[in-house]
Amino acid sequence: MKPYVYVTRKVPDEITARLSASYQVETWTEEDKAVPREILLEKAASAHALLTVISDAVDEELLSQAERLKVVANMAVGFDNIDLDAASRHGVAICNTPDVLTDTTADLTFALLLATARRVTEASEFVKEGKWTSWAPMMLVGTDVHHKKIGIVGMGKIGTAVAKRAAGFDMDILYHNRSRHEVAEEMLGAQYRSLDELLEEADFVVCLAPLNDDTRGMFQREHFQKMKKDAIFINASRGPIINEQALIEALEAGDIAAAGLDVFDSEPISADHPFLSMKNVVALPHIGSASKETRLAMMQTCCDNIEAVFDERPPKTLVNKDVLQF
Repeated sequence: MKPYVYVTRKVPDEITARLSASYQVETWTEEDKAVPREILLEKAASAHALLTVISDAVDEELLSQAERLKVVANMAVGFDNIDLDAASRHGVAICNTPDVLTDTTADLTFALLLATARRVTEASEFVKEGKWTSWAPMMLVGTDVHHKKIGIVGMGKIGTAVAKRAAGFDMDILYHNRSRHEVAEEMLGAQYRSLDELLEEADFVVCLAPLNDDTRGMFQREHFQKMKKDAIFINASRGPIINEQALIEALEAGDIAAAGLDVFDSEPISADHPFLSMKNVVALPHIGSASKETRLAMMQTCCDNIEAVFDERPPKTLVNKDVLQF
């Protein structure tokens, strides 16, 4: 029998066709609804491979029932939805999709910064609601981005790509990272700061750190209180890095001026979420990598990794490198 591959989201026909050429493929068919947990567990129990997204929990419960499972191809850079230790214990290769989405996510991050600073979404709604009746000198004024200080928390590949874009706006680039990024310092003039120093100095604080035990809950109320009153906070990494209630309170109290958010603690957020009633918040539905070119490239990388495991070759982007010898 052909290996059985279960895909947890509806994908373009070309991806299904590629996998179907060699494997028995089944795909969750609803585009705007996640596969229910009980169905995911049922399919995983007989699957040899899973193609998952970041909201699919691949944990001990799933892995212990998936006796045939060889590989999980996760369509994301992050893999905080996966229990890596459990996967290694069960001999399951975990693969992600780094690199192919770096520039696309950096584009979106900087677009979110610009939209928040210049009140773009608020201005668009202003026009759509028929409120634009005249030109006024201070109508919907925002804040400049050029020649300001950007503070990047998490200077990995995406953070570096955002820094390159900031350089084009003549911004001073500050960053905080686990280790110094000498290439960014030399090429872009980036300046290392402690987290507290960055928060105190930056006009825009951009969170691009990965979610792990060290970064979960990294931003609390006291961190927002250290920022400038007119500073703007951008999060395009993972929601749980931020204490959302602390950010809500900081915005309400005027500790910071505004926030642009592409990610949230629990996704999707409901229509009555406090952020959505705040004019100084730009909220997006986790679309950092959402260009057709990049999403297709991510899916193709997933296919590459699945094929490599079945062919007993090293996957392109194996995360838990202790699991298998290729």
